[in-house]
Formats: sequence, structure tokens, C-alpha cells
Amino acid sequence: MEIVHVYTRARKEFGRQPKLSDNSAELCVDVAPNPAEKDYTVKRNPCDTGMYTGPDLSEHECNTETFETESRGMNHIEGGWPKDINPQEAEQVIRYRKKVEKDEGYITTVAHLGEMMEHCIKQNNAIDIYQRYFEESPITPSDDPPAAKTVNIFKDPSSTKRAVSSISWYPNEGHKIAVAYSVVEFQRWPKDMPFESYIWNVENPNKPELSLKPISPLVTLEYNPKDPHTLIGGCYNGQLLLFDTRKGSQFVDSTPIEKSHRDPIFSSLFLQSKTGTDCFTTSPDGYVYWWDIRKLGEPTEFMNIDPNKNGNLVGGTVLEYESTMPTKFMIGTEFGQIYSCNRKAKDPSDKIAVTFPGHHGPVSALTRNPFYPKFFLSVGDWTARVWCEDIKESSIMWTPYNTCPLSDCVWSPTRPGVFLTSRMDGYLDMWDLLFKQDDPTLSFNGGQEHFLGNPYILATVDIKY
Repeated sequence: MEIVHVYTRARKEFGRQPKLSDNSAELCVDVAPNPAEKDYTVKRNPCDTGMYTGPDLSEHECNTETFETESRGMNHIEGGWPKDINPQEAEQVIRYRKKVEKDEGYITTVAHLGEMMEHCIKQNNAIDIYQRYFEESPITPSDDPPAAKTVNIFKDPSSTKRAVSSISWYPNEGHKIAVAYSVVEFQRWPKDMPFESYIWNVENPNKPELSLKPISPLVTLEYNPKDPHTLIGGCYNGQLLLFDTRKGSQFVDSTPIEKSHRDPIFSSLFLQSKTGTDCFTTSPDGYVYWWDIRKLGEPTEFMNIDPNKNGNLVGGTVLEYESTMPTKFMIGTEFGQIYSCNRKAKDPSDKIAVTFPGHHGPVSALTRNPFYPKFFLSVGDWTARVWCEDIKESSIMWTPYNTCPLSDCVWSPTRPGVFLTSRMDGYLDMWDLLFKQDDPTLSFNGGQEHFLGNPYILATVDIKY
């Protein structure tokens, strides 16, 4: 249960304080009288006129409430059958229909339904519900160029510079962000580096809403899509932690150090399951572990990342999972290859089904197209590449090589051919494959400060396209 208290203040109670002072009278203009115009003037009785030069002000205050949304699913099946009749069995359906047709009220009911259906058909014939209006009005596309602006900047409260290593949005409403902070470079830890990570409210960038306190710096942080109060965090020491925001900042459970990864957990994702408690992780140690957060004593399953089946394990850097394909997942590796895997393969050595050549360096991001899951996007060196599962030899499209490495990528949730990439020099590039492929449609650097490529600053950006 979350307790929220809203504080309100009148607009006149805050803002810049005006500074007033007493000054003596000052002569600005002196116009001397003209004696020649005296004969053209007419004397009139003195009159007094009042004037008010102050502006008209009004006071208004309002407090808008956050709109809460809820996602619901519907399972539509053929209805109207008794519980003891299985509509999938043809013999049971035929026997039941014969039984109903012999009923005395069957003919009367069918005749009544026929009258209702005839009435609906006559209505459809009288009114063309598919009539198209305004066919002569051309649709003019917008001439406004793409634009982007910074909405909020979230700065690490710690004085020690730490990288933003992972971001996870709140599942239901998207008004919170869970951010993991760590330094992943080997032997580059600053002295007395804090371990805390934070949950921010997008409407309040001044102070984090909750501080998460792990036993080791968090490299990944992921919300549970079925229970937004719980999060999993992958630590630098290889352990997986479970947080419950209803129980405070401390983690509620963790994996034993001897059963965990031997290297930092670079990627962790929740799986589609009935319980909503299954997840899996990967690490440069060359293993993929599946966990049940209700019992983190040991992994429920594991897989060696050994594509050549010679005992030489390949380190994993990023995982990709699509809920519509519950048994398939993909792994991005340190050597640039991308593996398409099948968890339910008969032989454990056959779980790696397809190998894509990938990039020149470690794969840092991997995501499927939300409209066409067969296509996926990867970032690994100085380019972003679009792949198709049917073409294993090479990527079907890629961006030109940049002067600096790319750090992340994401598909647009509303346009199938649009994706965004972030660069280490501070730019956010938006690509529209249906418009042009050689140059980004929009490049945005955050205004005065290159915070998008700066790993020590987190920001939210509003893009209009």
C-alpha cells in the first residue's frame, strides 16, 4: 500500500521576491510654455481625474491528479455450451444439436431470432455504415521538422561520479524510473564509492523517491511486469537481489554467492509465466541462469554459452526476450556475436540454434521490433544493425560508421521503421528507415550540456515527429 500526501501552495507564496525602495521625485521632461499660443487657449474650470496604473491581477490555483491506467485482457471463446459439452469434440456437439432440435420450443425460438435478424439486415441496407466522408479533402502531411526538448534531468545525489548502468520503467503507468548506478570498468572504482541506486519519480527530479541499498553496486535493475512493487537487481559481484518497495530500501532476498555468477550480471529479464516470478540472467562468466524469485537458493536451470561445443565459454553481455515467443531468447556476447537460443531444446548442447556474425566489439543493446518480432536491432561498436531471423549471413541494414561508439538503442512503440540510438559523445539520434537510411532524421544533444552521452547524468526527452 502506497501512502501519498500532496502539498499545495498558492502561486503568490513562492517566486522571486520584489525589492522596493523609497526614492525622491525626479524630473524626467521639462517643456517650457510658448507665449505665442496663449491667445488660442480657452480657460476652463479645474477638474480632478483619478488614474490607476497598476496591472489587474487574479489568483488561481489548481491541483491535477495523476491519471491511473489499467491493462486488462480478454479471452474470447465459443460460448453457449453446457459445462458437460466440449465444443472441440464433434461427436458431442452433433448429439447435443440433435437433442435441442427435438425440443418443442426450438422452432418457436428460431422463428423469433429470424425476425430479429431480418430487422438488423434491413437497418444495414438502409444505412451505409461504411460510407466514406471528405474524400475530396486531401491529407496534407505536417511540414514541421522533427524536434526534441529536455523535460527533466535526474542527477546522482552522490558526490562520487558513477555511471548509469541500467534503467527500468515502472510497468503500469510509467511515472517512475528505477536506475542502477555502478562503475563497470575493471579496477576503476573510485575511493569510497557508494553502492546505492535509486527510484525516481518523473514529476520530481529534485530528489529520488526511494534509495535501494544493495550489498554490491547494481549493474542491472528490472521491474517485475506482473508485480510493480518488486524488482530484481544484478550486482557487480554476480549476486541477484530481490527488492520490495513496500518493505523499504533493503533487499528482501539474494542468491548465495557460491551459486551466483562469477562476474557482474550485465543483463537480467523477467519471463512470461503464470506465477510472474521467473527471470534469467547472464554474465561474462559464460553462463545463463534461470531463477524463481520465490526461492533464490539456487538456479532452476542453467546454460553454458558454448557455441562451438569445445568447452570454451563465451561471455554474455545482453539478453533479449519476447513474451510472444516464450521458449526463444537471444544473447549478445563480448565478441560481437548474437545467438538465437531455444530453451526447450531436447539436447542441452543444441540450445544455441542460430549464430549471427554481429559486431566488431561487445554487443551493448539488443531489442526486437514490437510490430514485427522477426526483425531485431543491435548496437555493438560504431553502428546499429537491423537483422532478420531468416537471413543468418549478415544484417539486412546498418547505419554508417560513426566517429564514436554507440551505447544503446530502442525501437519506437508507435512506428515500425523508427528507432533511436545514443552515442557516447552526447547525441541522441532518431532514424526513420522509411524516410532515409544514410543520415539520422533527428540528432539531439540536450541543449547546453551533452548529458545524453554522459553516463553520469540521466534525462527524459520529449520527441515530436
